Amino acid sequence: MERARKNILIVYTGGTIGMIKDPHTGLLSNVDFNLIADHVPEIRRLNIDIESVSISQPTDSALMTTDHWNEIAQTIFENYAQYDGFVVLHGTDTMAYSSSALSFMLEGLNKPVVMTGSQLPIGIIRTDGKENLITALEIASSCDQNGDPIIREVTVYFDYKLFRGNRSTKDSASEFEAFKSPNYLELASAGVEITFFPERFFLSENKPLKLGLITGNEVALIRMFPGMKWEHYSSLFEYPTVKALVLETFGAGNALLTPEATELISNFITQGGIILNITQCSSGSVDQTKYKSAEQLMKLGVLGGSDMTTEAAVSKLLYLLSNAPEDVKKKVIQNLRGEITN
Repeated sequence: MERARKNILIVYTGGTIGMIKDPHTGLLSNVDFNLIADHVPEIRRLNIDIESVSISQPTDSALMTTDHWNEIAQTIFENYAQYDGFVVLHGTDTMAYSSSALSFMLEGLNKPVVMTGSQLPIGIIRTDGKENLITALEIASSCDQNGDPIIREVTVYFDYKLFRGNRSTKDSASEFEAFKSPNYLELASAGVEITFFPERFFLSENKPLKLGLITGNEVALIRMFPGMKWEHYSSLFEYPTVKALVLETFGAGNALLTPEATELISNFITQGGIILNITQCSSGSVDQTKYKSAEQLMKLGVLGGSDMTTEAAVSKLLYLLSNAPEDVKKKVIQNLRGEITN
């Protein structure tokens, strides 16, 4: 028996995938995604009903703000009952931030949200955008023998691999294999067939979808380096202008703790600020009990961020400060959407 056709909504936000080059001027311009089949005719062969919508002002992903995240999440939330899955077309530079944010903002998600993009514009002959888009649509419409969606979380599909959205990070500015998931294996691999790894999936409780918008932006990020002068960053410890701070530390959570640093951190936390310690290494986890300097951070009240990516840590704090301000310290170190390895 042929399975019922799935309804998929493409949400276009901007980025390289949505560009075509004018043959006369050589300039890049946005594609009208209402005519997407004209640019990627192969999708007509998919057994899918596809519609598309753009956010109000499609933008280069380097210009993305929390307002854009809210609009993308709101679009999915408002169309949730009408579609079986969603494909979000997005620029690559901040896709990992957006996919992480959406994973937290869409609590109880039980349908696929597949984010994808390209390193070359879709109008270029060698573009990677066509394969990324076609396979993202296939994944978003894939269902089990009962007709239920296989993927039920926010994901990133790029160059034949599907990653959890809040585990992804952009790894290359020049290779087609632009994304990696340093601390978690891929959810699916696209070869001759698409192979899913269900034992790696994150499944939400069977509850109605809940939308949590981000209403503030009081989070800061510091990446440590040897010999850094903490006084250069003193303005980032001004609570409540900054309510939460992500520290990218060395190795398993180690830091250069000068008297100035100790005073800044202690005063900030005493006033109510939250500091989250994550590693600046490309993979691995923070363990604040392993070395003396990390243990000093813990004694000051700094929270260990385990193996969260920078993108997940920042967006998670933004989400929690807006939606669970009284529980941020407790929830930021909990595994909410599969962003932390238990």
